[in-house]
Amino acid sequence: MNIADRIYETVKALTEPSACKVLDLAESLKAKQNGDDQARKQAALATLVKYRGRLKADKFNRDECYDR
Repeated sequence: MNIADRIYETVKALTEPSACKVLDLAESLKAKQNGDDQARKQAALATLVKYRGRLKADKFNRDECYDR
């Protein structure tokens, strides 16, 4: 039995108001996790923006590399 099945079985035995509280908790945890992911993504993108335009991306010719 996986964790989702265990949660389902436990919540099924609760009263409706208690089950609503469990659902609210699960939804708030999911929202918090998504918010944390978004914050990490924004921080990473902010770091990359600082270095925009500094990389000179020339084409790499593998054959010339072996000729050296």
